Amino acid sequence: MSQSKRFFLIDGSALAYRSYFAFIRNPLINSKGENTSAPFAFTNTILKILREQKPDYLAVVFDTSAPTFRHESFAEYKATRQKMPDEMKDQMPRIYQIIQAMRLPVLELEGFEADDVIGTLARKASAMGVESILVTGDKDFMQLITPSVKMLNPRRSGDEFELIDEEGVKARFGVGPERVTDVLALMGDTSDNVPGVPKVGEKTAIQLVQQFGDLESVLANVEKVGKKSVRENLIQFADLARLSKALVTIDTNAPIGLEIEQFKFKGFDNKSLSEIFKELEFNKFLKEISPAPREEKVEYSALKNEEELEDLIGAIIEAKSLAIDLETTSTDPMRTTLVGISIALSPCRAFYLPVAHSDGQNLDLGFVMSRLKPILEDEGIQKYGQNIKYDTAILLRYGVEPRGFVFDTMIASYLLNPSAHQHNLDVLSLKYLDHKMVPLSDLIGKGRKQKSFADVPVEQAARYSCEDADITLRLKNLFEPKLIQLGLMGLFKEVEMPLVEVLREMELNGVCIDVGFLERMSWELGEELDRLANEIYREAGEEFNINSTQQLGYILFEKLGLPTRKRTKTGYSTDVEVLEDLAHEYDLPRKLLEYRQLTKLKSTYVDALPRLVNPDTGRIHTSFNQTATATGRLSSSDPNLQNIPIRTEIGRKIRRAFVPVDGSHVLLDGDYSQIELRIMAHLSGDRTLIESFRNGEDVHLRTAALVFGLPPEFVTPDLRRQAKVVNFGIMYGMGPYGLAKELGIRPKEAKGFIENYFTIYPGVKAYIDETIKMAREKGYVTTMLGRRRYLPEIGSTNNRVREFAERTAVNTPIQGTAADLIKMAMINIHRRLKEEELKTKMILQVHDELVFEVPRGELDVVRRLIVEEMEGALELSVPIKVDVGVGDNWLETHG
Repeated sequence: MSQSKRFFLIDGSALAYRSYFAFIRNPLINSKGENTSAPFAFTNTILKILREQKPDYLAVVFDTSAPTFRHESFAEYKATRQKMPDEMKDQMPRIYQIIQAMRLPVLELEGFEADDVIGTLARKASAMGVESILVTGDKDFMQLITPSVKMLNPRRSGDEFELIDEEGVKARFGVGPERVTDVLALMGDTSDNVPGVPKVGEKTAIQLVQQFGDLESVLANVEKVGKKSVRENLIQFADLARLSKALVTIDTNAPIGLEIEQFKFKGFDNKSLSEIFKELEFNKFLKEISPAPREEKVEYSALKNEEELEDLIGAIIEAKSLAIDLETTSTDPMRTTLVGISIALSPCRAFYLPVAHSDGQNLDLGFVMSRLKPILEDEGIQKYGQNIKYDTAILLRYGVEPRGFVFDTMIASYLLNPSAHQHNLDVLSLKYLDHKMVPLSDLIGKGRKQKSFADVPVEQAARYSCEDADITLRLKNLFEPKLIQLGLMGLFKEVEMPLVEVLREMELNGVCIDVGFLERMSWELGEELDRLANEIYREAGEEFNINSTQQLGYILFEKLGLPTRKRTKTGYSTDVEVLEDLAHEYDLPRKLLEYRQLTKLKSTYVDALPRLVNPDTGRIHTSFNQTATATGRLSSSDPNLQNIPIRTEIGRKIRRAFVPVDGSHVLLDGDYSQIELRIMAHLSGDRTLIESFRNGEDVHLRTAALVFGLPPEFVTPDLRRQAKVVNFGIMYGMGPYGLAKELGIRPKEAKGFIENYFTIYPGVKAYIDETIKMAREKGYVTTMLGRRRYLPEIGSTNNRVREFAERTAVNTPIQGTAADLIKMAMINIHRRLKEEELKTKMILQVHDELVFEVPRGELDVVRRLIVEEMEGALELSVPIKVDVGVGDNWLETHG
């Protein structure tokens, strides 16, 4: 048999756990409320292996619940391992269901672990001349690696793989595969409760094996070991080390045969797999297994001359509506070149206007734009598109003032399903029309070999682009009645669609930054990081790679003996939660947290912002994302301005770098004051809270006075801070344990705070109870303007999932209404700036604030205008208050 044949042995148990924990902080919940995190990541890994590795043979191996021969040797084996989480247990049947539909062989062997089955099959495959690839991240498997056995370690929910051969083992352990069990025997393994030798960590174990050889050689030369405590423990716990080696050694003689042809990949049961993916809402994977695009009866054609264009113009004028799509050379609207335009007037019929293809079969760009300009600027002719903000930004650059763009299918999809992760045209086409579109990569390729759309032959480009316009039109016809039926058309027409023009203009306006200031700041941060690094090395007693979690784990938990909080499969956890916990008692973790924060801010903003300056405009043009959050909030990217910290000194200094275009302009910042609390007062109708806002009182101070039973003048700053945490915590559905952690108090004390709060503000308690009740009955909650957020998980039997849904139900109407409010303010301000012919530019939207670049001569007028429109955008039962600041940079606007 040829050596080129490869047998992929997948450690199913390890992959399932890895898949589950990949989304532990942000679980994937489908519209039915089912947690699909583990099945999604598991499937992603399997499909990637099949797609990229193309295995000849394949098997998925799972552990069984029965004890193994290791338990007979050591009753405490794996005794400390936590049982499978209930949420994961609920997802396992789905994983088995997917494997079955993929027609992949599954192996389990009572009395043996998956490791033993995989090791045995790998040995037997090698004897047949078949190469084995062990798909696992478990370091124990490194003992099996030979020239014909390798490891494939899946990373990050299956998106990346690391291939490990004999050299990879040496890089990881400092020894060859034949010595891995000796290292493991000495260091032990807390995840499997393998004892090892006390005080011997990984680094020490590797040094001992490198110096003396196998375990028995280490024990025979124990008197030569330099460190007294290690030497004594090696003598005292020698038998424990030998037992540990037996526990970590994989049995390659398990009673299982190998008929290799039984493991040949036979292809999927496409019908069953497709049904499962649809049920789980795995649209991404549906595209991979669905059949080729259906040959529908469509009429797609490229226009060849001016006469054909004139005929199309006549048809558009008669139809009074069209779907449009632009083809360009890049996704950056500021720098891209227009290559072609597709137009659909009726379903399954579309036309392509090539203007810049390299093969020369083009219409004259000037003539095309001169004929389309009156149509694209005519309010009476309705235009539909997918991601209209991008297309209309390009049209502006080509001299067209776009009007009548009334329907964006991406935004419509977002309103109909705000929790969906994707609103791409190909995803929507497959989901709603059961039509698989031609991927762009089929035309231009991927990676280094990717070519420009301008180099795609016109005939291929026409088929692709016409399909875009056609599908857009079909989706528009499908989405419009759905929006009307669900009462979302008002929000769509009056808020989301008008906002497209506002965001487009903000992106084209851009914002200036002081590059010289950031360069100086980068140097200063570099010096500070060097100083911090030296302090860290002094505390650690040696230099090491601070960014290496393995080296850091050794320093903290082995060398310095700090208490271990939690471990990962590859070693000690040094994540933020662990370091924050340790920072309360130890100086080094505090410095490490500071080092990480400074490193992140330096790389993400201080060093990155100057590189994002457009050389043609001298400004940064961030992208504002309208369909990215389930609450209706806007987000931004390239750069993400939402994440610049305002409470830290470094974060404030970064804001100092955002400046007006020149000295004749200033920046003006309008910031809603306590807007979410004000909305909560309105929605809850709580009389005490409403009265407090109407009287212009300090709400946090009054809450502190009422909760702690003190006159207002006796409320200390710390008590006010605690009341502020309670005010916002209640709004975000925080319970006693969350509040206790936030305030650094006992849960019992936090519970008392919450009970007092609800006694003082009974309307808030009634609002919370009623909102959760309505969410259970309807399956969704709404904002004041009718924006919906579906919460299918509110009926979950899993307490954690259900409680998260309940918190979301309480907060979404508040946060979503705040999002609607600022969007309406933006639309109204944009309109008035144009009507009053002011030169002020709206340049940024971050959280509850808007930033403007204002000519000094317009300052008084604009200040009044912004306050009027921001405070008057929505009528509440409490006054809306806006704080306005002016300065020569963004930081100064905050005083």
